[in-house]
Amino acid sequence: MHHSKPVKEWAALKKQDIELFYLPRYRPELNPGLKPAIGSKVPVRTKAKLRAAATEHMTMLEYTPERVRRYFGDKHVAYAAS
Repeated sequence: MHHSKPVKEWAALKKQDIELFYLPRYRPELNPGLKPAIGSKVPVRTKAKLRAAATEHMTMLEYTPERVRRYFGDKHVAYAAS
């Protein structure tokens, strides 16, 4: 969960409707491809560029379903596939 004040306030209002899970801040074994990917692209600076980058990424995932399946094959995140 994000630890900002607005998120904590929202979560407190919704505690009857949702269950929160606190995850460690940095676990490279859970996402080994993330660190190299972060350094390989220029950060987006506008909403339009963020939307374009997100759309591009989701389109790539749409055409690579095996990659998505592999996200849930690791023992640390297998619970999410059930």
